[in-house]
Amino acid sequence: MQLEGVQVAMSTAFDRNEQLDTGRFTDHIDMLIDAGVHGIVLNSGTGEFAYMNDTEAQHIVEVGAAHIAGRVTVTAQTSTVSLKHCIEKSKAALDAGVDALMVLPPWLEGPFASGVMHHYLTLADAVDTTLVLYNIPQVSGVEITPDMWATLSAHPNIGHLKDSTGDIAKMQALIAAGPGVLGGCDPVAPFAIIAGAAGWIWGAANVMPAEAVALFGLLTSGETTAAMDLWQTKMFALNSYIWDNPHDAEYITAVKTATSLRFGDMGPVRQPQLPLDDQAIAAIAKAIDPLIH
Repeated sequence: MQLEGVQVAMSTAFDRNEQLDTGRFTDHIDMLIDAGVHGIVLNSGTGEFAYMNDTEAQHIVEVGAAHIAGRVTVTAQTSTVSLKHCIEKSKAALDAGVDALMVLPPWLEGPFASGVMHHYLTLADAVDTTLVLYNIPQVSGVEITPDMWATLSAHPNIGHLKDSTGDIAKMQALIAAGPGVLGGCDPVAPFAIIAGAAGWIWGAANVMPAEAVALFGLLTSGETTAAMDLWQTKMFALNSYIWDNPHDAEYITAVKTATSLRFGDMGPVRQPQLPLDDQAIAAIAKAIDPLIH
């Protein structure tokens, strides 16, 4: 399974008790697919996977994969610190019908590079599907280097690497080292495609799915001027804000708030994430205004 284009790191709709709101969740899936996205990533960081137990995460995968029903590709994040646990979660997600798996390197008390390589290669041997490695060292504390990626990408079941470093120079080195790199840093999204990325796994695409699809089409057809005009006039303001802002608006909460403002209530974030104050909500409303008008 090769992933490309707009792979949405999907927000998870919760009710007021922080439980899955199945109706709103499936409605959001339908909206994203109707907008033309190429794939959906369940239990992403944006989807609040860090705050779910295994039963909850598996339920989301089962509901999501069944509802998507082959209309677009489905990736599930199955990251855990333990290799054995990661294999178990990954096999359960595959049984639910997903097409690919996204996996962070072991983070807490993480091993050296050799242990990270062992984690990924053993997992790749254990599952018969495409793995997406997740490179976000500023959060995980573990960096997947170009040398590591060159070795790992040679495995037939390791097809992609999501790079969220935000460093275009590092991304270019990863692209040179192995195929299938996907952009994962919102404020530099168009530059990832220009550098040779196959697409994005993109949280802000929850808020601007049709625009993200249009941007990908323009960039891949060589219409760079039109792409950058779309980016600057419609998309950049929110993508910049959710990555770095003066209001203590965390990424997950900012994306979910923006999605709720544009498309309907996605419910609360799970604690310890906190709701945004009025100042942050007003700033997000201003940032999405170009998308609406």
